[in-house]
Amino acid sequence: TDYVAVSLKFNDKEWYKVGLRLKGNSSLSSTWGSGIYKLPFRLNFDKFEDDYPQIKNQRFYGFKEFSLSPGYKDNSLIREKVTADIFRMAGIPAAQTAFYKVYIDFGSGLKYCGIYTLTEVVDDSMIKTQFGEGSGNIYKPESTRQTFSATLFEKKNNETANDFTDVQAFVTALNSSVRSSNPAQWRANLEQTFNVDHFVKWLAVNTTLVNWDTYGVMAHNYYFYHHTTNKLTWIPWDNNEALSSRSGPGGGSVALQLSTVGSGWPLIRYVADDATYYAKYKTYVRSFTDDVFTSTKMDALFTKYHTMISPYVMGPEETEVSKYTHLTSGSAFSSELATLKQHVISRKQAVDAFVP
Repeated sequence: TDYVAVSLKFNDKEWYKVGLRLKGNSSLSSTWGSGIYKLPFRLNFDKFEDDYPQIKNQRFYGFKEFSLSPGYKDNSLIREKVTADIFRMAGIPAAQTAFYKVYIDFGSGLKYCGIYTLTEVVDDSMIKTQFGEGSGNIYKPESTRQTFSATLFEKKNNETANDFTDVQAFVTALNSSVRSSNPAQWRANLEQTFNVDHFVKWLAVNTTLVNWDTYGVMAHNYYFYHHTTNKLTWIPWDNNEALSSRSGPGGGSVALQLSTVGSGWPLIRYVADDATYYAKYKTYVRSFTDDVFTSTKMDALFTKYHTMISPYVMGPEETEVSKYTHLTSGSAFSSELATLKQHVISRKQAVDAFVP
């Protein structure tokens, strides 16, 4: 999608010639097709600096870019934020997020478009702040990992180097036939290229949460960062459909046992088939459920954010209204808090049955 130049105001300050582009796949087409103007978009503050030298290196409080998500398929409007918080609580780096009231002038004056979740962009600020460095390759793949193709690993930095040897070595190690003949050697080779322990932890957390608009059902919504010491590291992205009993796009989902994952998703399938990694996976499922994903902690987290944004969703400060909201009704927002809390209870029951 092409960028257009817009002006942006915040706290009585104004930024000029800011690049704006719409984002999303099904979320964007579905929103537009439904006649809803609460669209997902992205801002880049110096996108047009070549055309307008006076905005060279323009930043928004230090940020070059950020992404704004409108709560598509999320009646709570907090899933994107709480899921990122939960990942970090579990020791998995995830982009920082915040809630913003957004007003957009579509040509006839400002319209209140409700509460958005603003997310920092992985290759702008997130890597440096959470990894303490940022020189390694950053990728946004659209790949199932069965074979290597550079076209499926979009580079977000170091583009001129055009060097994909790190991800190519990872895909080769993952799919090596030594996996069957010598599992210990396969694990050693894989761990030379990829932070497997981190991925297994992410897999345990993600499967417990239920979050399947990502790898395992869809070949997108994650990043890789090549950390100098920890190899390629998995970074979750785009979590608005997490914490839901419904399946992912196309009806796909992944059982806690990982039994439903086919060979088309080798990174999960091979981890589940390896006794060493599967034992580690079960340990992480149990510890995450016991230490982080508890009703006490989650109820407090959900209630905090629901209470924070409610006056700007239901009033009295502002009210999300038809055509400028994804909510089907005001009661849908109110009742979704209880739905989230019940989801935690249901997942604990599932985990207790899986890892007593």
